[in-house]
Amino acid sequence: MATAVPEVLTVPEVMAALRMSRSKVYDLIRSKKLATFTEGRCRRIAVDSLADYIRSKTEENRY
Repeated sequence: MATAVPEVLTVPEVMAALRMSRSKVYDLIRSKKLATFTEGRCRRIAVDSLADYIRSKTEENRY
């Protein structure tokens, strides 16, 4: 049986996916380069937001 792909990620999951430190991920959030939302005290990042960030960085660095 296949496991479902999550639609939202936690900050530690994004840190692992991008291989970045916690402070760098929060810098991306503060600078609005990575869209997030909060539910109570929990900050979450939509998988689509992470994909958009990666896509924008890839396009930005094309030669």
